[in-house]
Amino acid sequence: MKHLHIADCVRNNLEGYLRDLHGSEPNRMHDMLVAVVEKPLLEVVMLHTGNNQSKAAQWLGLNRNTLRKKLLEHKLID
Repeated sequence: MKHLHIADCVRNNLEGYLRDLHGSEPNRMHDMLVAVVEKPLLEVVMLHTGNNQSKAAQWLGLNRNTLRKKLLEHKLID
């Protein structure tokens, strides 16, 4: 099995998404992509940091308040 880099996986999936539109024009692709990538990124980082928001923010290069806002937006915390 060939090892794909994340960028290759994203590229392949975006190509499939555009093919599946059968000529219809996409809308708000940037927002869609950020949303579908950001949530699993946050889930994995929180898991690997033991839900330590300070450590997760550091790993992600974010301010802790920004991380908290994103966790709330994705309904990963109350």
